[in-house]
Amino acid sequence: MTKQWICRALFLRSLFVAFYSAVGLGIFGHFNHADAEEISEKRPLAEDRSSRATAIAKGEINFDDLKFDIQKDGAFEDSMLTDKLKSLDGRNVKLRGYILPSTLFVQRGFKKFVLVRDNQECCFGPGAALFDAVFIEMQPGRTADFVTRPVTVEGIFEIDTETYKYPGGVGPKGATHLAIFRIRGKSVD
Repeated sequence: MTKQWICRALFLRSLFVAFYSAVGLGIFGHFNHADAEEISEKRPLAEDRSSRATAIAKGEINFDDLKFDIQKDGAFEDSMLTDKLKSLDGRNVKLRGYILPSTLFVQRGFKKFVLVRDNQECCFGPGAALFDAVFIEMQPGRTADFVTRPVTVEGIFEIDTETYKYPGGVGPKGATHLAIFRIRGKSVD
């Protein structure tokens, strides 16, 4: 990136922050926090962006395809798994996400890591949705290197409800598992 481009990006960011700070303080007069709450209540939750049947048939999945009905920090039960999820077990898949850096001890040549939905480091462990993280264990002879951009992991998708249980079966706030999904990775691109 050029120095000029970085300066423009920083300038636009500061304008964005200033504008939204002004809005939040009610400087523009026509918008206040009560209005924001009302708008927020009317807006639907995040749109479901599950893969189309043709993509799933080719093994191309996304994190929305892994969703099932469980509360954050909720106790997991096998009966929560959908038929769609069960149909992925044992299949070769491609899943795009971010390597969670706090799970790494080296930058290159690692064999295990956690793949998460986004790069905000919000989606693993206590307070995270169980379906927003997938353990990746690279197949023998395969490794991965850390990058900050999104990656696509290809490998065999597995549902494993035993390996990643909290010790004693109960974790913070009643959660029972750190994760239930694993991919035995062939490649990370």
